[in-house]
Amino acid sequence: MTTHGHDEDAACAVAHGADEHGGHATGERTLLAVFASPVAGYLLRYGTDLGYRGILLEPDPARAAAASALGFPVLGETPSDLDDATDVVLTDHHRGELGVVLRDALATKARWIGLMGNPRHAGPHVEALTELGVGPAGIARVHRPIGLNIGSRTPPEIAIATLAGLIADRNGRPGGFVF
Repeated sequence: MTTHGHDEDAACAVAHGADEHGGHATGERTLLAVFASPVAGYLLRYGTDLGYRGILLEPDPARAAAASALGFPVLGETPSDLDDATDVVLTDHHRGELGVVLRDALATKARWIGLMGNPRHAGPHVEALTELGVGPAGIARVHRPIGLNIGSRTPPEIAIATLAGLIADRNGRPGGFVF
């Protein structure tokens, strides 16, 4: 098919509505957003548009009850059956449950595990995981910072940067404007 004088590639087909998935089956992907937060809400909503099945993990029962209004399944603990189609994003690095949730996620086959936080500060997950007996190889599986560096500041921007980073990682791309 020729459009505007040049051959239409897969990206053009998607842009013009001819191929919703760019020639690739998306398959079942799961996004496990950890800790009820504004960022988690945007991650789950935007993730749905990207083909993720969204789940919220909130260990605190009061916060979990309030978060049920988001309309996504809410779990109280890390499922042991997370698989290589699951991406785990912890949206708060100040929570006391941080180490336990990470340790439990690391014990699964989750494809990707990441923790939000400022890269200019030491990650609190390192000490928390070390205290729980997680070795350096396990700690190294935790991505931090996460998302693409777009200068995001608001919860929607942080969610977009995070999801863009997950897409880049899943597709083996560096992200950004380098092709």
